[in-house]
Amino acid sequence: MTAQTESLFARAARGPQIGLFTGADLTAWRPPRGEWRTAAAVRLDPKDPGRFQVAPGRGVLVNGPKGRTVDLLSAEEFGDAWVHVEFCIPKGSNSGVYLMGRYELQIYDSYGSARGEYPGIECGGIYPRWIGGRRIGGRSPLRNVSRPPGQWQSFDILFRAPRFDRKGKKIRPACFLEARHNGTVVHRNAVVSGPTRAARFADEKPKGPLILQRDHGPAAYRNIWIRPIDGAE
Repeated sequence: MTAQTESLFARAARGPQIGLFTGADLTAWRPPRGEWRTAAAVRLDPKDPGRFQVAPGRGVLVNGPKGRTVDLLSAEEFGDAWVHVEFCIPKGSNSGVYLMGRYELQIYDSYGSARGEYPGIECGGIYPRWIGGRRIGGRSPLRNVSRPPGQWQSFDILFRAPRFDRKGKKIRPACFLEARHNGTVVHRNAVVSGPTRAARFADEKPKGPLILQRDHGPAAYRNIWIRPIDGAE
């Protein structure tokens, strides 16, 4: 951890923590919420490790019985922030967390695998942009620290929103100042020049919602919170 990120994490820790999903309900997320639902727990289906067995109740957020529904957008919008997300996927599945609805940190079954077919597809990767019908950029994680399918994992993301002048012109790009996957740093000072592929919004703004991707297979989440930071330079 650099002195800069240590200072920002410490500053964020002193501020308010906004719980987006604490296990009870989906009131912090905008409608439509499709088939997203709460559950008591998930575990791999012994007959099909690509699916979950879901126990009814509260505590976990699941993207429906088929693993395909609508994107889930937070009701509140954020700029500079420390974002914490815990997630679980079955074998072969994937999802993603979009900062400000625009910049994706990929969730993918990368356990035991080498680099993916392109940079950013791996779990903990920053997904590429899509310009002129081709992938642009994308960043693989510094290390593959993915756990086996069916195990809970975590992201801690220190994120700086893009900056704009008084006329609305972007003068500084968005940046993953630090991203940790299961406690290990996988990105540091990773600049993103614009919205990544399949982002909800094609423009860029000072704030935006957190988005959970919905339709690339079963995914479960828990303990999602954000700590806004004032001026993450």
